[in-house]
Amino acid sequence: MAMIVLMEDDAATRTLVTSVLKKEGHTVAAAENGRTGLLLCQDRQPDLVISDVQMPEMNGFEMLAQLRQSPELAATPVILLTSLQERAHMRIGMTTGADDYITKPFRPGELRDAVAAQLNKRQVQANLQAMAIESAVSNALVEQKHELARLYETRLAHELSERWPSGQGGAGDERFESATVLFVDIPRYAEVAQKLEAAELTELVKKFYGSANDTAHLFGARSMQFVGEGLLAVFSDDTNTRTVNHGLRAARTALGLVESGHGIAKYLETRYGGRELPPFEVNVALNSGPVTLTLLQDGLHGGMLKLPVGEAVTSAMLLQKQARGQGWPIAMSVATLRLVTGAVRTGRRALLELPGRPQPMDAAELVGLALPTETESEAEAA
Repeated sequence: MAMIVLMEDDAATRTLVTSVLKKEGHTVAAAENGRTGLLLCQDRQPDLVISDVQMPEMNGFEMLAQLRQSPELAATPVILLTSLQERAHMRIGMTTGADDYITKPFRPGELRDAVAAQLNKRQVQANLQAMAIESAVSNALVEQKHELARLYETRLAHELSERWPSGQGGAGDERFESATVLFVDIPRYAEVAQKLEAAELTELVKKFYGSANDTAHLFGARSMQFVGEGLLAVFSDDTNTRTVNHGLRAARTALGLVESGHGIAKYLETRYGGRELPPFEVNVALNSGPVTLTLLQDGLHGGMLKLPVGEAVTSAMLLQKQARGQGWPIAMSVATLRLVTGAVRTGRRALLELPGRPQPMDAAELVGLALPTETESEAEAA
């Protein structure tokens, strides 16, 4: 188990955090301010630091700055504790070297997840190195083109996106306590469609969503459904994907979809450069949580259809719309981020208001995959 240094001036919060961490088997050294906590870090060389922002003598930001300047402690992951009313602190913390943050009041489960994510970084990065994705994608896309026709037959009309089911389902349902939902859409699809003929638009849709289907299938999507002009995919863990969790596979898919979007943009510019088409953009959202694949009657096409339902699904669709307003090609909820900590690089982070939701969603911009550390690369070569 891990050695964790906790810095928190509030006695009640300090007791709560210490109790939760000790129940998980960790050793905790607690301090009432940043100055004392920094001395503890120098003495204990912890695996993780958890620090409040507002503390006497030395606040969390000052402590973090000094920690990052110490050769022995610079790589130590840091989780900041801040209140919901202090959103500016979150932005400052994430740009000055914090690895994660938790807003007060927080649930014990949220603390456990955040701590586990930071402590599991090395294992996640090892899994990432084991995936020879770049060469696999190019080979698999060629082999799986025959899947496109079959997958397109399951497409639902746009009305389903406005009447997304929320029922409990029945005996034929598949329930996953933890899964990652990916929703990808073309925000300016209608504008592009106005500039193209029907046959040209069909070719464009097949090019992008053919690639999207193949990419999601390659990374082990458990379910894929079309919703309007968007594609909804669900990733879950099973016996065939035990070495790479569903969050990481969904993140790799999202990055592949954005790359495919860039290719489509170049294709449109080359082929229809004189038509002044609007920029071809792709927006992707990732969210993790419980998901049910419920068996429904498909009133549009007949037969039965397994449809993903649950809060994780609807929130992913809402997050995609909000991410577009932020200018993020890929947005991931903090629930997904903590599944892939150490395996990906993130950009901006914000609390996004989702329509119809009482609390904002903590989300981050996914910008790429984490590169193996120099030490790990040397060990791999050896």
